[in-house]
Order: sequence, then structure tokens, then C-alpha cells
Amino acid sequence: MKTSVSLLKRIVGSEAGRRAIGALGAGYIRLVYATTRWTTVGRATPERFWAEGRPFIGCFWHGRILLMPYIWGVDRPCALLISKHADGRLIAETVSHFGFDTIAGSSSSGGSDALRAIVRALKAGSSVGITPDGPRGPRMRTSAGVVQAARLAGAPLLPVSVATSRRKMLDSWDRFLVALPFGRGAVVWGRALEIAADADEAEIEAVRLALEDELNRVSAEADRLVGRTPVEPA
Repeated sequence: MKTSVSLLKRIVGSEAGRRAIGALGAGYIRLVYATTRWTTVGRATPERFWAEGRPFIGCFWHGRILLMPYIWGVDRPCALLISKHADGRLIAETVSHFGFDTIAGSSSSGGSDALRAIVRALKAGSSVGITPDGPRGPRMRTSAGVVQAARLAGAPLLPVSVATSRRKMLDSWDRFLVALPFGRGAVVWGRALEIAADADEAEIEAVRLALEDELNRVSAEADRLVGRTPVEPA
């Protein structure tokens, strides 16, 4: 077992290994998406922002990140905030096959370089995808960093979630959803949340809680639409 774990770490730690795993991951995402019968709810909201050319922060739980390249729409400019951990580097390699840019860092670090990079991307016209409970949780609990980014950039926060009927839920902190082919899928977009540039701490906390509630609502709705029991927050 130790030998297998050591070998896996060496593969993930090498650039060639990450490229190979990323290519396999991208192929698997394409397979799942193509063989799943999809239902979409609330798509009018992101479509309106795209039509207006207004970038937004797409928010989704860390455990639902697998299918986000297709849920988002591969022809829309977007940068994904990805952690600097090994799993984050693998995700970055995988989404690069769909034309996504990546920003390395964490939304929980309010004064970090990542926060400044997020704001720059939004002001340059690119939307940004963030997992507000990443990179290490607690599961389905929103950090304040994503709200601060929205405040500084003047961008709306837009929750979205995805679920599939055929899936494997990993026993990880985020209950990572590994979607399986040939099932039913649901994508649920929530209501957009705005925050004023001069918002005080109480207003920031109110938006943080509203975002968390809305993300949990759309995740539960997506699960129910495919006949699955909703995942509970930590």
C-alpha cells in the first residue's frame, strides 16, 4: 500500500504525470456529459449576464466541481480559482483542456494575491468560478473571501450546482461527487446576489450567509431532481 501511495505521489508531482491524468480526466468529463440526460433550471440568469457582457462570480461547492467546465459553457471567458495543493494542480491541468484560465490560491485568504487576481480578471471582463468552501472546508460553508472579491470588483455572485443520478460520493471532507455515465443530470442556477462597494462588516456577513443558504438550496434541488438524497453541510 505504501509503495502504491508513493508511486501516485510521484506521478502527481511530475508535470508529465499531471498532463496525462488531466487529459484522462477531461476525456472522462466529456464522456459523462455526452451520455447524461440533462435538466437545467434558472439558466436565464447567467444568460442575461453573458448577453450584457457583465462578468460575475460563479459559486459552486468544492464537491461539485467535476462537471463545471460543461455546466458553465466552454465558450464563455472564465478563470477558475484553484488551490495550490496537489489536487488543485490536477484540476487546473484538467480544466485547461476546456480553455479555462486558472488563478492559484484560496478564497479564504482575504488579502492574498489570489484575491487581487480575481478582481483584476473580473474588471478585465472575465467571469470567475470559485468554490467558497475550498480548498479544505468545512463542507458547504461559505468563506468571506468570495464576498470581498465581489465587493471590490462590483460583480454579482451567482450560485450554481449540479447533480447526477448515477454517481459515487467519495468519503472525503467535501463528499466529492464522481459522476458516472448514462444517467440523469440536473443543473440548477440560483438567484444572483449583489453587494455594495461600501458595504460594512454586517452587510458582508449577511451576503455571506445568503450565498451559503442559496448554494445549499440549489444543491439540494439538483439532488432531488435526479432522485438523490441531498448532501448535508458539515
